[in-house]
Amino acid sequence: MISEQSWTDAQLLWDYHQMHHELQPCSVAIGLGSHDLGVADTTADLYKRGLAPLIVFTGATSRTTQDRMPRGEAVHYRERALELGVPSDAVLVEPHARNTGENIRFSRAVLESAGVKVASVLLISKPYEERRAYATARKLWPEVDIVSASTPMTLEEYVDSIQDARLVIEMLVGALQRLLVYPEQGFLISQTVPHDVTAAYDRLCRSGFTSRLMPDGANSSR
Repeated sequence: MISEQSWTDAQLLWDYHQMHHELQPCSVAIGLGSHDLGVADTTADLYKRGLAPLIVFTGATSRTTQDRMPRGEAVHYRERALELGVPSDAVLVEPHARNTGENIRFSRAVLESAGVKVASVLLISKPYEERRAYATARKLWPEVDIVSASTPMTLEEYVDSIQDARLVIEMLVGALQRLLVYPEQGFLISQTVPHDVTAAYDRLCRSGFTSRLMPDGANSSR
């Protein structure tokens, strides 16, 4: 049973993780690989709305995707986009990245190899990863403008899509921990975290939503 307080705290984290950027046309859309095929759907939708002339899907596999996406996250994302009507020549694939930092660095290299000039990036991630994706891109690619985006949905809708409320809350907690500790490790820019958000994070940790926390000394940027 998840308490009312924990749901309130989870909502605070959910709202903070989203950047609420106004969508605008960008040089390229980059869809960050994960277990969530909705990222590919949203990237394809934004392409068809004219917000980017080119897509890069980035991602290898992880322990959460190796069974569902055996050919790699980026490859499965591309196949999904083509099913949705995106032309094949509008999609580049970066199949090697295994964490958010590599997503950014390897996608940048793919675009440079293709001779694509990039002034701005429409960065599409899972809803609760918007802020970390943005902060990582700003750290590793500071000379371009970043517009962070995800599938528009409420926390309740996301829980319904995952069908595991506790797991969703644990992912929110884990994502916030990385925002707190990764700047010191040089993985992303530092951002102000409001006191009510850190207080909610602390309460959720005390309530046992800790399975996605990194152990002391961990330095994975997944």
